[in-house]
Amino acid sequence: MLVLILRYIWWYMRCPHCGSFDDKVIDSRTLANGEATRRRRECNGCSYRFTSYERIEDKQFMVVKRDGRREPFDRLKIERGVERALEKRPFSSMQIESLVNDIEDQAEIQGRASHEISTRDLGELVLEKIGELDKIAYVRFASVYRHFENPDEFIREIKKLGSKGVKK
Repeated sequence: MLVLILRYIWWYMRCPHCGSFDDKVIDSRTLANGEATRRRRECNGCSYRFTSYERIEDKQFMVVKRDGRREPFDRLKIERGVERALEKRPFSSMQIESLVNDIEDQAEIQGRASHEISTRDLGELVLEKIGELDKIAYVRFASVYRHFENPDEFIREIKKLGSKGVKK
């Protein structure tokens, strides 16, 4: 049944440019240890090229907020935060996509038993992964995540960064 559902989803994909359902798959690649498929597509109507991703979800992965509320994990929130931190930095959209995939995979591994992760653990995971990639992006993300209110907090974080030996 799952294979039939995935084929149905794969077959009917709306072009984001013209809205047509008539497209062809140019390239398919397996991502995230076989848990996702990236498909490069071309619309037969307008020749616009776009990418789609297929993922299998077994149980909703939840994020536990600081006040105890639970909400579904939202990959787009991670993407937006990472993109903002890496804005005007020398990284391609593919590198950002790979970073977000890695963060999502690690979050699911950390919360595999309970199908949930705390916002604190998720934020620290994002900081760790961004820190491995770029110091400037790390400080940008940390300033928002940790709610910096004065320059001393920036200086303290930068000093900690230097002692960690983060690349770039």
